[in-house]
Amino acid sequence: MLTRYRNQPPFETKDGSVIRELMHPAVHGNRHQSLAEARVAPGASTALHWHLRSEELYHVTAGSGLMTLGEERFEILPGDTIAIAPRTAHCVENIGSEDLVIL
Repeated sequence: MLTRYRNQPPFETKDGSVIRELMHPAVHGNRHQSLAEARVAPGASTALHWHLRSEELYHVTAGSGLMTLGEERFEILPGDTIAIAPRTAHCVENIGSEDLVIL
């Protein structure tokens, strides 16, 4: 199965971040994995949230931010990858001057 970035429409979430579902079971028919690009504008943050059953991976491709992961809070930079366990509250805040981009 193939998706093309340019063919996947972005949408704005309630917290103002922009998500582009690159591969998602509800949209593309794959079964157990998904991949999305998230863009967080300078000074903005995503809502603190958690997932009941799914583990999530974040990979930072551009920008800089602060990651809240459970009780931890740490800086994230391009090239960083973060594993988020199920039921772990998490969010990101863009502390830079360009979009924070996460896969």
